[in-house]
Amino acid sequence: MSVYEHLLETSHRRGAAHLVLIDPDKIGGRELENFIAKAVSADVDGFLVGGSLVVDDSFHQCIITIKAHTSLPVVIFPGGISQVSKDADAILFLSLLSGRNPEHLIGSQVAAAPVIRKLGLEAISTAYMLVESGRTTSAEFMSNTKPLPRNKPDIAVAHALAAEMIGFKFIYLEAGSGAELSVPDEMIAAIRRSTRVPVIVGGGITTPSEARKKAAAGAHFIVTGTVLETNGDARVIREFAAAIHHNEHSPVVV
Repeated sequence: MSVYEHLLETSHRRGAAHLVLIDPDKIGGRELENFIAKAVSADVDGFLVGGSLVVDDSFHQCIITIKAHTSLPVVIFPGGISQVSKDADAILFLSLLSGRNPEHLIGSQVAAAPVIRKLGLEAISTAYMLVESGRTTSAEFMSNTKPLPRNKPDIAVAHALAAEMIGFKFIYLEAGSGAELSVPDEMIAAIRRSTRVPVIVGGGITTPSEARKKAAAGAHFIVTGTVLETNGDARVIREFAAAIHHNEHSPVVV
């Protein structure tokens, strides 16, 4: 079974899947090992690894460390073409569909594709869509693109339809790391009504109840990162996972 198929099966079985985003710039060494152990015990479904800025060789070591401590999928969520590693299970092959910067629509992808093929990494084509979140995020600034307006779900739906027609396997709705506001539930629901492409939602999700609402709106995958960096207690991670896994009749946690 491919990583893509495994993720879809997990999402279907649990109602939605909980993916934890790890930024190699912010955690490493023994602290990372301890965090992975807590996340695995808290019943998360996989890990994304990447960041808008990775300033040293910590990226590769981060993936190696995670792989040494879990059998869950470890998927690269690249912030640039240097964030590629043979030790990962797969990579989200992102195209920034919400922007009009050709470098992030196809330029970086052309440069990265031969490397990914040579390493034998499973590439999961993903339409990456930044959503207005109340403040300028790292992803918005580094990509030099304007996010989708949060109060215009019809515009988001048009982009999602284009993603489906092009043939993307995932749609990733991103409010951004440390976002003030998360992706609106209405936008998630509108995209789910209009397309068949599985939806990932991340950025600005700060409570388990908010994560549950994203899943209830139709998100297949919920990504948490910043909130767990500041409070990586196993109990907190478990509450997020339980809230997201709504097929398993977990109680809603405020």
